[in-house]
Amino acid sequence: MDITNSAPPIDEADEKKIRELVARTQEAQIDPDVLPALHTTDMVIINIVGRRLFGRESFVSAMTEAISSPLKDIRTVLGVDDIRFATPDVAIVSLTKTIHDERSEAEESSELPSAGAMTYVMTRKGDDWRIALAQTTPIR
Repeated sequence: MDITNSAPPIDEADEKKIRELVARTQEAQIDPDVLPALHTTDMVIINIVGRRLFGRESFVSAMTEAISSPLKDIRTVLGVDDIRFATPDVAIVSLTKTIHDERSEAEESSELPSAGAMTYVMTRKGDDWRIALAQTTPIR
């Protein structure tokens, strides 16, 4: 039995679309009308403090709550470290998230790490890529 890596080759056009999607998520990080739409309807998010959100509706609700609080003053910058295709329609994207906590000391309820290892699982439907899973692990 020949066991080889059966992952499909990286398609440059898909890699470009995925990188563009990552850039759009960063630009829309405090826009509850845009950011959730970049995810699948049944998406899962595990944020840097371990909160899990299931589905786009819960994401919209949590995001709306967060941007009306001091959490709106936390900005992140994403850097793509690696893109791998599990299948032609599923990509695993490894990122480094740099966190800029711009809250005042009085507003800080917990200290956040300055970086996180983030993973996106993206799925393609037609020519369109969406985030199905976003998970961040703190880097201390």
